Amino acid sequence: MDTKELLKKVRKIEIKTRGLSNHLFSGEYHSAFKGRGMAFSEVREYQLGDEIRTIDWNVTARFNHPYVKVFDEERELTFMLLVDVSGSENFGTQNQQKQDIATELCAVLAFSAIQNNDKVGVLFFSDKIEKFIPPKKGRSHILMIIRELIDFKPENKGTNVAEALKFFTRAIKKKCTAFIISDFISPAFEDELKIANKKHDLIALRLYDKHEEEFPNLGLIPMKDEETGELLWVNTSDEAVRTAFKAEGLRRNGQLRETFSRSGVDFTSIGTHESYVKPLMTLFKKREGKR
Repeated sequence: MDTKELLKKVRKIEIKTRGLSNHLFSGEYHSAFKGRGMAFSEVREYQLGDEIRTIDWNVTARFNHPYVKVFDEERELTFMLLVDVSGSENFGTQNQQKQDIATELCAVLAFSAIQNNDKVGVLFFSDKIEKFIPPKKGRSHILMIIRELIDFKPENKGTNVAEALKFFTRAIKKKCTAFIISDFISPAFEDELKIANKKHDLIALRLYDKHEEEFPNLGLIPMKDEETGELLWVNTSDEAVRTAFKAEGLRRNGQLRETFSRSGVDFTSIGTHESYVKPLMTLFKKREGKR
């Protein structure tokens, strides 16, 4: 892609995603993520309507009268995007490829973050760490991230989520909010997920395509594994083949859901056939409700 075409594409994504983050996500983002980092400020006497959980029991016992802790919201967060750039991200039989959705999701989240005065960093991974962009503020930094997302050429095609999480946990010292965006077709990563989520606030966005989970009846078709390059001929008119393929897809998804649930990680799935706005809004609302 030449520079002119690349800049045009960056601009197009900026206009669309910035508009979305202004009108939809900025307030939701603040409610869902701000206040996760709270700095203790002072204690004061309990007033009607204060939350019971903010009572400082030590001070209350000392003065024989209820006192509550007052917290100041830490004004800025560090916000990390962990993005799968492996071969399978080029897959998409519907309106767009998974990589297209990943780019727009990152842009929307990044613009929402900088509107809330947060720093944004990015980690690109395949089955190795492809690139690490340290957290910074500002529009020009976000535009550079979008440019990288559009034009990045990974060295490897496989996926290893565990490697990405290990690097992330080591590289980012202070607690941050992080989105990991992938199809999660990867070797096991539950241990690394639990460790990362203990230190940070981790959210998973699973990208998928309908036809990775259900074959249409198209007769004998060639299928190429984007990660290994292997070409297979599959007889999709055979009902047993279609049933087995669907069952495997359901098993894999169920396993993934359990992994995130056991690790305490919020997650949602976004398909190439749909808009990411609704799943993202639902996720933000769910997090608001939990706070």
